[in-house]
This record gives sequence, C-alpha cells and structure tokens, in this order.
Amino acid sequence: MKRRKWNHDEKFKIILEGLQSQISIAELCNKHEIQQSQYYNWRDKFLRDGACVFQNNDVTKREEQLKTKMGKMEQMIGKLTLELKKND
Repeated sequence: MKRRKWNHDEKFKIILEGLQSQISIAELCNKHEIQQSQYYNWRDKFLRDGACVFQNNDVTKREEQLKTKMGKMEQMIGKLTLELKKND
C-alpha cells in the first residue's frame, strides 16, 4: 500500500464508516488503502479523545496565545512605567 498523509476530515469519515459496520474493517481498509493497524490506531484515538468535543471549559490555543501576549505586554508596560518614574 502506498504511503500518504490523511487530513483530519478524511480520518474522521473513515472511522465513522468503520463504526457503522456496513462493511468489514478489512474491506474498509482495502477500499481506502490503509493498514488495519492504522485504522485501529485512529479509531482508538477517536474514542479516547472524542469526549473533548463536548467540554466547554477548555481554553483554546488561541486564547492561550492571547493570554501569554497580554502578560508580556503588561510586563512591558510595568517596565516602561518604572523607567518614566525614574526619569521624573
């Protein structure tokens, strides 16, 4: 089987197709040209991490980046304020 990169949408569709059990896993893997072990790895990760979709309290990566940037800016403002007070 040839090696290729799968994006998250493709993996998701393959996993759902396998979970619906309309065809055997062997047939599914042959159809999509993947190893059965690869399918089971994707499926296990999907089942293990699937609950994260329903958690609303998690901070997104973007929010983390913004908080970090804000903290650095606050430090810079504090340093500049101190320098201004020293120069007065």
